[in-house]
Amino acid sequence: MFLAIDGLLDAATVGALRDEAAGLAFEDGANTAGRFAREVKANDQAAPSDARDAVLALVARALQGNALFASAARPRAMTPLILSRYRSGQTYGLHVDDALMGDLRTDISFTLFLSDPKTYDGGALILEDSLEARAVKPAAGTVFLYPSTTLHRVEPVTRGERLAVVGWVQSRIRQADQREILFDLDRSIAELHASAGKSALFDCLCKTRSNLLRMWAEV
Repeated sequence: MFLAIDGLLDAATVGALRDEAAGLAFEDGANTAGRFAREVKANDQAAPSDARDAVLALVARALQGNALFASAARPRAMTPLILSRYRSGQTYGLHVDDALMGDLRTDISFTLFLSDPKTYDGGALILEDSLEARAVKPAAGTVFLYPSTTLHRVEPVTRGERLAVVGWVQSRIRQADQREILFDLDRSIAELHASAGKSALFDCLCKTRSNLLRMWAEV
């Protein structure tokens, strides 16, 4: 399932994070890539510092507090976040994310876009499957989730700077199709309650969701 969550961070917060990032030191992003991915990775990543950690901690809190993110990802654990930067000429060629990062299995990848798309050319996240390539370049403050099994790349930036936070989730629900079923149930239950309140149908859907969680969840 592909999902864009608009407005994870408001404009003021995004602006403050960009200002903080402008004062950070960056290093070669290939240092954290897998064996083959580093051959096609040309970007920068914020070097360890207290200021960087404060930026990433704010993003982590926003993710953890977002109900839509929780419903779509059902996170069991999350990798340390990375603040990435693409300047003119930088890119990340076609690759698939590592299946294991440290002690975590990567089920869901996500990118939180921090740069206004009008301020840079190129730099779209391109998701490829057997039928087509989909380009993703949303508004600043939007986080985009996609299965970590997906082949993807970042187009070369030809003007400006693309700033983003990336990370990976190990979900309590390992199978992507099962996560999507539960996500749809969450939305249906919420909409039914908003329109009709508690009812026999509402209770039945809640029971179904709970029992599917019992069947599928890793604890």
